[in-house]
Amino acid sequence: MRSDLAALIDHTCLRPDAVRSDFARLCEEAVRHSFATVCVNSAHVALCTSLLADRQLPIAATVGFPLGASNPAAKAAEASRAVLDGASEIDMVCLIGALKEGLRGVFIDDIRRVVDAAGGGLVKVILETCLLSVDEKRRGAQWTCAAGAAFVKTSTGFGGGGATEDDVRLLRAEVGSDLGVKASGGIHDAATAERMIAAGANRLGTSGSVAIVTESKMEDRGY
Repeated sequence: MRSDLAALIDHTCLRPDAVRSDFARLCEEAVRHSFATVCVNSAHVALCTSLLADRQLPIAATVGFPLGASNPAAKAAEASRAVLDGASEIDMVCLIGALKEGLRGVFIDDIRRVVDAAGGGLVKVILETCLLSVDEKRRGAQWTCAAGAAFVKTSTGFGGGGATEDDVRLLRAEVGSDLGVKASGGIHDAATAERMIAAGANRLGTSGSVAIVTESKMEDRGY
């Protein structure tokens, strides 16, 4: 197992019923294990910023989550507020219907508004691959590149399906080295995490982060 696995994981809590103690635990775990970020809904960014005061740990905020069907101006406003609250990365859900309908300009404009609002912060675009055909996945990856985002991402985890190795390979093949690929949804153990990375992911989103890195360390030690 890879020794840098934790550094590739966005430690995630996106449950609608999460409370302050859940975010306190999330932030404490992220610091202890040196995860890449904590990833939370935008309403909780300010709280996580206060919990991580004086810590060099980025916060990723979701925007238009989980459906992606918000007005593009509202998504941009949500991203701008999240940045003001302390987020340095934005995980936005794309306009899935526009992607399926082939509305390139509408799809790209939605992303560009958020990229502009992020003010230089990394923007990851969630395609919700379980709802897309192969051609739509390819199109989504290509248009995400054209829109100026930093990552293309598989899933919200709330759409009825999560990341698959095939989808990660497809997205990596489409974006090459130009963009990052984030696999999220259904990643609960170290073996699955490793397979996603082998398929081309360079960031993982999971709420099972602690179990994954603990399992990985145990395997490294031969347990």
